[in-house]
Amino acid sequence: MDSLDARILLAIDDNPDASVLALAGKLGIARNTFAARLQRMEREGAIKEFSRRLDPAYLGKRLVAFVSVSLSQPNMPRPPGELHDIPEVVEMHATSGDADLLVKVVAEDTADLHRITGRILAAPGVVRTNTVISLCEELPPRMRALVEVLAEA
Repeated sequence: MDSLDARILLAIDDNPDASVLALAGKLGIARNTFAARLQRMEREGAIKEFSRRLDPAYLGKRLVAFVSVSLSQPNMPRPPGELHDIPEVVEMHATSGDADLLVKVVAEDTADLHRITGRILAAPGVVRTNTVISLCEELPPRMRALVEVLAEA
């Protein structure tokens, strides 16, 4: 990714409903250049699916929690597939330290969270879980600041 790619991403971020022609004009580049670079970034996975921008609260999932998951070792080198089948599991990271996975889940309320964590604990290979409820989001996921640094380069 170079500074023009970064400027393209910032332009889309500023005005996601604008046409390719309008955004290319704003940046002073050809429409085809804009479109080709955007398609390349999408193809290479630099731009994720639109649904990642959706606020889970809009879907009735106002509670956010982080579940540390310990797996049976060495039988479980990878997370059990059952965790991928739980719609409320919105992120999962392999981690170092006491737990093997850090799983971000969204739920309607604490009773719903209890149901979700029960499904996680019931997955084959899961030995133990520890759940922490988020009280509020102090800093939402962000990439803009990183893109701005690259755009200025």
